[in-house]
Amino acid sequence: MSSMRGLVQFIADLRNARARELEEKRINKEMANIRQKFKVLDSNLSGYQKKKYVCKLLYIYILGWNIDFGHLEALNLIASNKFSEKQIGYLAISLLLNENHDLINLVLNSIRKDLNDPNELYNCLALHAIANVGGKEMAESLSSDVHRLLVSPVSKPFVKKKAALTLLRLYRKYQHSVHEEWADRIVSILSDPDLGVVTSVASLVLALAQDKPDLYKQCYGRAVFRLKAILLDHQIHPDYLYYKVPNPWLQVKLMRLLQYYPASDDPDVAVGLVDVLQFILVASAEPSRNVQQSNAQNAVLFEAINLAIHIDVSASLMDRIVSKLGVFISSRETNLRYLGLDAMAHLAARTEDLSPIRGHQSTILNSLRDRDISVRRKGLDLLYSMCGYQNAATIVAELLKYLEVADYAIREDMVIKIAILTEKHAMEYKWYIDTILKLISVAGEYVSDEVWQRAVQIVINNEELQPYAAHTLLQYLKGPTYYEAMVKIGGYVLGEFGHLIADTQGCTPIEQFLALQDKFPSCSAFTKALLLSTYIKFVNLFPEIKHQLIQVFQSYSQSLDSELQQRACEYLVLASMPSDDLLRTVCDEMPPFPERTSALLSRIHEKQGKGEDRRTWFIGGKAGATDSEALIEGF
Repeated sequence: MSSMRGLVQFIADLRNARARELEEKRINKEMANIRQKFKVLDSNLSGYQKKKYVCKLLYIYILGWNIDFGHLEALNLIASNKFSEKQIGYLAISLLLNENHDLINLVLNSIRKDLNDPNELYNCLALHAIANVGGKEMAESLSSDVHRLLVSPVSKPFVKKKAALTLLRLYRKYQHSVHEEWADRIVSILSDPDLGVVTSVASLVLALAQDKPDLYKQCYGRAVFRLKAILLDHQIHPDYLYYKVPNPWLQVKLMRLLQYYPASDDPDVAVGLVDVLQFILVASAEPSRNVQQSNAQNAVLFEAINLAIHIDVSASLMDRIVSKLGVFISSRETNLRYLGLDAMAHLAARTEDLSPIRGHQSTILNSLRDRDISVRRKGLDLLYSMCGYQNAATIVAELLKYLEVADYAIREDMVIKIAILTEKHAMEYKWYIDTILKLISVAGEYVSDEVWQRAVQIVINNEELQPYAAHTLLQYLKGPTYYEAMVKIGGYVLGEFGHLIADTQGCTPIEQFLALQDKFPSCSAFTKALLLSTYIKFVNLFPEIKHQLIQVFQSYSQSLDSELQQRACEYLVLASMPSDDLLRTVCDEMPPFPERTSALLSRIHEKQGKGEDRRTWFIGGKAGATDSEALIEGF
């Protein structure tokens, strides 16, 4: 049976190769014909013929074949006065050129001419080309013309929509393409009577306000009054009703825009916004008739919830929000669980009282075992945000338990969050050491250097922690299984504080040395170098095992690794000196580290998808957003 399938596959591959060969032969013949036409009869080709041959080249290009000629003919079509020829010319440059192409400069004047043409169709073709190709040169040369079309009172609505989105595209490519003095005119278009124009401009203002909120702060009042007009005053054309939900895309954009600003001091604006939010919450209780209406209602509802959390609305409204979120995170629908957990994480990051959220702790813990990994990620974020001194032991224990079976894609993030929570909410040093070492023993290779290095800093800075940490680490190192992160932290801590447990049964100097040396051969070069430094400290701390240590230095003094060889040679000379004065000076105990921000905190916030709207809150709440916070305050 397997041989028959192999024969069938062989025949199919043979046929495909033959078809590809015939296609290549036909395309080469056609391209040779077109090249000849362009080369010899260029002066006699009509606009129709140029359009026809450029269309053939485009089709060949779409099939996946390289095109190295025909670009100039496409540029000539752009200069034509016929719409059909101009359209094919613009299509060609959109496909064949990119922002770094050498011919971009040749097309700028033709595009500018079409932008200034009274024919709206020519304006749209030019705007399409700018948005598709983009780049710094186009932005510097044409952004003023695009802005003129956007703010011109005589521009048709469909031209304004395209101009707004084109300007957004240029801004994302090159931020200097939108000038600061344009801010007032751009924001004023949020009051345009055409909702399609408002929706397009809202996307532009949303991107601009994230980078320059002060310049566009006047958009706040306009956005609120536009929401009131749509929802409370019902000023909306029937064309913008999506399954009885009034323009959900514009509602979402405007409410997201408001989250980049603090609550307004204007009482009319503040009251109007609360009325809008209450209306949305009431409307969400109405049963939806189909999936499309449900999706639209939920999109608006979750954005309204995020906005309500942002402006810190009244307690009664917040109680309704928490109640709704509790229903959502228990929903059978994956999307609702995801959005509910995300909104609840936002609430946990903003509110001081986490007790309403902790009432759903069992449901949130169950989300770690959800079949969808994105839901599991959101559940992890929420647990991280809602963790405090009261429930830290429970949450960390559950996270460690789940870590053993967690997906590989989520393990590194879990390790960092567990390490931060353990440090942040530790009430006693024994629990901290036990948890961190268990974390390292479970996660293994997913433990980043920041985790074990931070643990070393904490041990060095807390004297009462040092004997227990050294003793516990030695027991882990004596075990049959280990991970390299455990060897690193063990080598560092035993080298500094091994003498504190040297008189304890099972922790003699020779046992400490043998525990490390047993792992030495299978370690990386970096870890071996660290252990050599540990051994020279052992020479200073434990003279009785100096002979065994010198043997290790002698063995690696001829290592092929230059770093290991240099360390071994230097330590061998240092250990062999007749006087121990220099050895004591070099191997003096490490001083406490200065208080500084944990490197783990920066790892939490560094992941932001390119092109995503910037978050207005931090995972982990206000503490997570404070860069100067000194963790491990409990110690």
